[in-house]
Amino acid sequence: MSKADFYSVLGVDKGCDATALKSAYRKLAMQYHPDRNPGNAEAEHKFKEVSEAYDTLKDPQKRAAYDRFGHAAFANGGGGAGQGFGSDFSSSMSDIFEDIFGEFMGGARGQRQRDGRQRGSDLRYNLEIDLDDAFTGTTVDIDVPTLTQCGTCDGSGAKPGTGFSTCRMCGGHGKVRAAQGFFTIQQTCPQCHGRGETMDQPCTDCHGQGRKQTSRTLSVDVPKGIEDGTRIRLGGEGEAGVRGGPAGDLYIFVSLKPHQLFQRDGADLYAKVPISMITAALGGEFEVPTLDGIRAKVKVGEGTQPGARVRLKGKGMPVLRSQQVGDLYVQLEVETPQKLSKRQRELLEEFQELSSRETSPGSEGFFDKLKHMFG
Repeated sequence: MSKADFYSVLGVDKGCDATALKSAYRKLAMQYHPDRNPGNAEAEHKFKEVSEAYDTLKDPQKRAAYDRFGHAAFANGGGGAGQGFGSDFSSSMSDIFEDIFGEFMGGARGQRQRDGRQRGSDLRYNLEIDLDDAFTGTTVDIDVPTLTQCGTCDGSGAKPGTGFSTCRMCGGHGKVRAAQGFFTIQQTCPQCHGRGETMDQPCTDCHGQGRKQTSRTLSVDVPKGIEDGTRIRLGGEGEAGVRGGPAGDLYIFVSLKPHQLFQRDGADLYAKVPISMITAALGGEFEVPTLDGIRAKVKVGEGTQPGARVRLKGKGMPVLRSQQVGDLYVQLEVETPQKLSKRQRELLEEFQELSSRETSPGSEGFFDKLKHMFG
């Protein structure tokens, strides 16, 4: 399959200058970058094609050869620009992006590569708490496995009393020249990885890494009213940075354990409470527990039906970072008597004989409808 013309790939004229070339590449590279098109094989292929075209045309010598011989100029080279993301191509790609996107980073990206500093990774911790703790707020101690700065070398990675020397391979430049076919390109130094210096002797405690695997105990303040799924961010409590870089953050994801009595919906609580048939019929008063530890009185009127709800204002959950409090809704579950004694059965049968439309309007009305329907 023949390759597309590099100028056509970038959408520029053959006589365009370096500025127009860079502008065209920047636009296409950002459009087809794999990070913006995850899992898109077509975009990945287009990105490689665009990168190969720019890698060739941005170099005056390569461009001159391409203008004269086309793709044949690189057909027999020792690893040309069209070999995909191999080691040499990755290095040249790194140089390309440093050139194109460095201006947006204010030079910070190059600085991180040169001195080796790098921000530590963010960490995630899943914390499960009781509903009672969410009601009152609490402080929880957690153990977090993480990478912390090595105390022996203070994060430098070098053995105490030693330091760093100028890289012999690149002479401190962080880049070396390598031959590719007829041409020479500049790429990141494989010895110092672009830092321009190498470690004289590695720290024996961290083996030159500057960080050690350990576990830290942290106290986490959980505010009252916190909801299931809330995320708490602890800045700088993630993994330690590399070679003096800033630490990452720790994100704590809070989940609530199921409660044996209450169900939560936002700031409101719901509870199902059984009452006797007698209490439902005659009315009465009983107490229910609440999360604040004070038993609340519930009054029910005569003829209360199963499923009826009673609202207890201000007995729900506190609203996070607010003075507001939700309500508690008590749903009444009327219990049907079981294992009746002979006397109890006689009394219920007597009650049934004395019942009328007024005492059981729902059932009487239902059977009246059946008689009307089926005659």
